[in-house]
Amino acid sequence: MLHDRLVRALSAMLLVPGVLHFLTPQPFDSIVPDEIPGSKRFWTYASGAAEVGIGAAVLAPRTRRTAAGLAAALFVAVFPANVNMIRLWVDESPLMKSIAWARLPLQIPMIALALLVRRGASKPETTETTTD
Repeated sequence: MLHDRLVRALSAMLLVPGVLHFLTPQPFDSIVPDEIPGSKRFWTYASGAAEVGIGAAVLAPRTRRTAAGLAAALFVAVFPANVNMIRLWVDESPLMKSIAWARLPLQIPMIALALLVRRGASKPETTETTTD
């Protein structure tokens, strides 16, 4: 089923880099904008934990709808780091500059995927209470 493949793709797009934030944090530290207060490593670990948590929650049908919405919000939230990468890589090779620039428009299909998964997820069941 197409929706199941989209769910797995979204989850992988979150889980893989999320785990990498912990295994190799230095590249992620390097793109955290200096203007953001606090330790760069804190933001690397916090965003990695968010990616892992949301990526796992996307897989569970009960939390999929909320998690997919959070994934879209997370993709928007990390946009400043992608812009910062362009600023930092101005003196890099043409290939590296191209990679940095390519990350910006890639956010759009990632956000769209998250919203598509959210739209296709079951709405949480509500419990109706009656009062006599």
